[in-house]
Amino acid sequence: MNLLYLLPVAALIVSCTPQDTSPPSRSAQFPEYPKKLFSAFETDCAGPGNKYVKTDRNTVECRELLPPDMTAYLILNFDGYPQNLPQIVTYLHSSKIQAGYRVDAELFFLVPQKSGKTVKIPVQSEMVNRDFSRLYTEFGGNPI
Repeated sequence: MNLLYLLPVAALIVSCTPQDTSPPSRSAQFPEYPKKLFSAFETDCAGPGNKYVKTDRNTVECRELLPPDMTAYLILNFDGYPQNLPQIVTYLHSSKIQAGYRVDAELFFLVPQKSGKTVKIPVQSEMVNRDFSRLYTEFGGNPI
């Protein structure tokens, strides 16, 4: 099961338990390098239809194929090219800061075009931001 699909499930489980609420954010501060977060991210991206890409020690992404209905929607609404299917990408980047490490996340769709270019469509959602905040907190970070 992948991280993207776990985020809403985690939100449902967490919303049923009383706790301190983290601010909805796609960024967090960690006291030390968040090795467990990056390791879990890699493990989570190992499923069929997923591709894990590690640019360097601090930058990783998981590219996932989408269900047929969502794939069709993106192709039709963003002039996609059916021979090169859209993907959803979860991107994590960490950087060293004075107080430890900062991790920033992005979530977006990539829709290949017939011309060879790719359209990047950011996913903007408070629910996704809350889910990232909870994930960061679970791995020892403080959402910022």
